[in-house]
Amino acid sequence: MTDVSPFSNLSHRHKMVIYTALLIGMFMAVLDMQIVATALPTIAADLGNLDLFSWVGAAYLLTTAAVMPFYGKLGDLFGRKQVFMTAIVLFVIGSLACGMAWSMQSLIAARVLQALGGGGLMITAFGVLADLFEPRERAKYQGYSSAVFTVASIVGPAAGGVISQSIGWEYIFLINLPVGIVVILILAFGMPSIKTGRRPSIDYAGGLLLAGAVTATVFWAEEAMGGGYGGVLLYVLPALAILAAIGFVLVERRAVEPILPLRLLTNRTIALSLLMSIVAGVATLGMLNYFALFLQTVTGLPPAYAGLLFLPSSVGTLAGSIWTGYMMARTGRYKAYPMLSMGLGVVVMLLFAQVNAATPLWAIGVLMFFFSVSIGLQMQTLMAAVQAAAPRADVGAATGAIGLARMIGASLGLAANGGLLTAGLLRGQGTISEATLATMPAPMTEMTPAAIATLPAAAAQEVVQVFGSAFTGVFYFAAGLFAVGFMLSLLLQDVKLPSRAPVPVAGE
Repeated sequence: MTDVSPFSNLSHRHKMVIYTALLIGMFMAVLDMQIVATALPTIAADLGNLDLFSWVGAAYLLTTAAVMPFYGKLGDLFGRKQVFMTAIVLFVIGSLACGMAWSMQSLIAARVLQALGGGGLMITAFGVLADLFEPRERAKYQGYSSAVFTVASIVGPAAGGVISQSIGWEYIFLINLPVGIVVILILAFGMPSIKTGRRPSIDYAGGLLLAGAVTATVFWAEEAMGGGYGGVLLYVLPALAILAAIGFVLVERRAVEPILPLRLLTNRTIALSLLMSIVAGVATLGMLNYFALFLQTVTGLPPAYAGLLFLPSSVGTLAGSIWTGYMMARTGRYKAYPMLSMGLGVVVMLLFAQVNAATPLWAIGVLMFFFSVSIGLQMQTLMAAVQAAAPRADVGAATGAIGLARMIGASLGLAANGGLLTAGLLRGQGTISEATLATMPAPMTEMTPAAIATLPAAAAQEVVQVFGSAFTGVFYFAAGLFAVGFMLSLLLQDVKLPSRAPVPVAGE
C-alpha cells in the first residue's frame, strides 16, 4: 500500500479550510506567549505578589516544553483531529481560568492548564500539515505558516499593552474563547477523522521521564540565567535531568509505542536536524531577548526606537521562511538552506560585534533583518526534512521531537547568553575608574538604560564601553555556535523531497 497523505482525496478548497483553522489555532498559542509580556506589570499591580512575576511566563514555557513530545505521539496513535481538538479545548478552558484568576498563584495555575493545550496546538498543527500535503507541497505551506509567528511577534506586545490599559488585562486571555470556539467548530465539521489502525499503548513511563528531564533542564536554564535559585539546586537539577534522560532511554528501548522512538535517532537526517535545531535555538531564539538591552545600552536608543528595529527582524523571518518553502516546493532540495542559514548567522554575529553608538540606525536595521532571515532559512526547512525522513506512522513523534529541541535550545540560549553577559559585566567593573564607580547607583550587573542616563557624560561613556565589551563576547559565542551549525549542515545528505511520499519497502 502506498504511504500517501490520508487527506489526498480532499479538494484543495477543503484543505485550505482546514489549513486556515490550524493557522488560527497556532496563532492563538504563539500570541499568548507574546501578549502577556507587556500586560504583566498591570497584572502584578492588580493581583500583587510581585515576587511571582516571572512565573507567569515560566509556567507556560515549562509546561509547553514538557507536553510537546506527548502530543506528537498521541497524534500518531489516536489521530490528529481528536488530539488537536482536545488541545484547543484545554487551551480555551485555560484561557477562561486565566481571565477569572483572583491571585497570582491562581493565574500561574491557570497558565499551566492553558499550556497543556497550547503545547499541543503547535506540534499537532504541524503534524496535520504533514497529513494534508505531500512532502514538496508541505514545505511551501509550512513556510507560509511562519507568518503566524511574525504577526504574533508584531501584534502581541502592542495588543497586550492596549487591552490591559483599556478594557482590562483579563481580556488578553478571554479573547481566546470566541476564536477557539470557531476553530473547534470548523475542525469538528470540516476535518475528516482518520483511523490510525494501531492499538493505542500509551508510554506513560517514557513520557513522564522525558517530561522530567526536559522540565529539569528548562527550569535550570531559566533559574541559572535569572539567579532566582542558587546553591545546591544548580547542581541537583542537572543531575536529575541526566538520570531522567538515562531512565527514558532504558524505558523507550522496551516500550511497545515509545513516546520518542529511538529508531528515529538512528536516521542521519533526523539526528542532524535535531542537533542543528538545538544549536540554532541557542544562537537565535536565545539571542533575541538580549537585542533590546544591547540596543538601549550600547547604542543609546530609547525603547521606542529600539522596538522599531524589531520590525525588520519580523519581516526577515517571514521572508526567509516563505522563500525557502517556495524553493523547496519547486526543486525538492533543502540542504543548501540550513547551510546558508548558519553561514549567514556567522557573518551577522561577527558584524554585530562591531556595532557601537556611532553605528547608523539603517546598518543596525539591516543586521537585524539578516539575522532573522537566517532564522527563517532553517526553521521550516529542518521541520520539512525531519517529517520527510520519518515514516508516516512516526511523523507526529518526529515533529514533537524537533519542537522540543528548539525549546531546549532557546532555554539553554537564555541561560548561556545571560551568564556570558553577567561574567563580562563583572570583569568590566574591575576596569572602571573610582570616579565613575562613585556615581553609579548600582553594580554593573544591575545597571539599566535608565540608570545609565542619569550618569555624567564621562561616566556613562565608560559604563557603555563595559556593556559593549560584554556583548562582544556574547556575539562571538553566537558566531561560534552558528559555525558549529554550519559544520553539521555539511553532513546532511543532499536528498530530494519526492512529490509524493514513497512506497514503503517490505521490512522497513
